Amino acid sequence: MTRRPSSRTAAGTLLFAVLASVLVAGCAEPSEDPRASAPGTPGGGMRYCPGPGEPPIDPSVPCISQDPARKYAENHAYRKEMEIGEEERAGARTKADALAEALKGLAGKPVGEVEVRAAAAAALGLEPADVEYRAGTPGKVLKDVVVGGGRGKVCVNGNVDSRGNATAEVAGRTMDGTCLPGLGGH
Repeated sequence: MTRRPSSRTAAGTLLFAVLASVLVAGCAEPSEDPRASAPGTPGGGMRYCPGPGEPPIDPSVPCISQDPARKYAENHAYRKEMEIGEEERAGARTKADALAEALKGLAGKPVGEVEVRAAAAAALGLEPADVEYRAGTPGKVLKDVVVGGGRGKVCVNGNVDSRGNATAEVAGRTMDGTCLPGLGGH
């Protein structure tokens, strides 16, 4: 009596064949990598840019910067503000004044995030959920708090510092799409 393969064995064999073909087909030739054809690089790949004491290379040759100041600037570009015109800035100044007054009214009082967001939203003409909020030092009274919000690329950011002083300013939205710049750090 001959046994026929079970459906589980057949399904397993089929699954193995499909996976094997995907794995084999998914591997690319190293020579197809666009970085491998970078001019002036032995064995392909991108090279480091020459340092100050090294001879310069052709400007058309891509390279990885070794300049610490340039690396820092590239790593923090997300914090850079979008440019806004004087007309946009002037149009938002009344909201900055309103936000500063709202924060002055809360400074030194025992209020929390909900109250701060509500006051900032009213001053800026936004919904409380649209207000960015960052608390610094936790405590019983409002201090070390930063808020921000706006429409388009124009933001109004306000803060209450550690002494309870409240201020607000008009700013461009950051390149990563927020009003409050990221804290960064490693």
